[in-house]
Amino acid sequence: MSGHTPTQIKRLLERHGLRPDKSRGQHFLADPNLVSKVVRLADLGERDRVVEIGPGTGALTLEMARVAREVVAVEVDDRLAPLLRETVGTTARLLFADATDLSWVAELEGDGWKLVANLPYNVGTPLVLDVLRKVPEIATMVVMVQTEVADRLVAKAGEAAYGLPSVVVGLTALTGDRFTVPPQVFFPPPRVGSSVIRLDRKTVVGDVDEAIRLAAVAFGQRRKMLRASLAAESDDIAGLLRSVGIDPTARPETVSPQGFVDLAAALEDS
Repeated sequence: MSGHTPTQIKRLLERHGLRPDKSRGQHFLADPNLVSKVVRLADLGERDRVVEIGPGTGALTLEMARVAREVVAVEVDDRLAPLLRETVGTTARLLFADATDLSWVAELEGDGWKLVANLPYNVGTPLVLDVLRKVPEIATMVVMVQTEVADRLVAKAGEAAYGLPSVVVGLTALTGDRFTVPPQVFFPPPRVGSSVIRLDRKTVVGDVDEAIRLAAVAFGQRRKMLRASLAAESDDIAGLLRSVGIDPTARPETVSPQGFVDLAAALEDS
């Protein structure tokens, strides 16, 4: 079993003159059992290539490197470079770059990659959505995010957490198993609960980009009925909504991801 305990992490940071950066949402994994559980959920094998965002002190990185063909770890905080070179060494390729700038994708040769990461809280949602929309090389994601973020990502139409992130996930991925994580498995412990979720890319059907654009317009005015929030899309938006089985007086949180795809198609044909 691998991983770093809170005491080990504290000593590592002190030895390198470091402290977790709150502005970057740094909460390092400090539970070897959790590290192993994350790797199991990712179902890693000797043929898998993995990209990790925010390796922290390298606990998850090391565990993945033991079983995967290749691990690329992307870290924005170059202060961690000496520490990671001590803990990870040459078992993984370290890239010091901003993960929200997708230029690191050029480092991923071929397809079929998996992204496995304890994502910094401040970039979790946009990073997951950008990868789903713009990085087809990554086929599977197993990510740790705030529980409320996880709820939004996997929510279904009609649920309280359902919104634009749910639509993007619903159109591009299949949701797999998830589990919750208590604050005490991190150093330092966050003030909120976390969850690990698995997303597997699925074949996109229809004009997903246009469907997402329509959903963004609708959720941008989510208190309005769809016939009002989408009025600028067509002179007969109510009729088009009805033609695809959507009540014009409904609000966006009741419309499934497929409903936005159907509406995009109806608009294209009108």
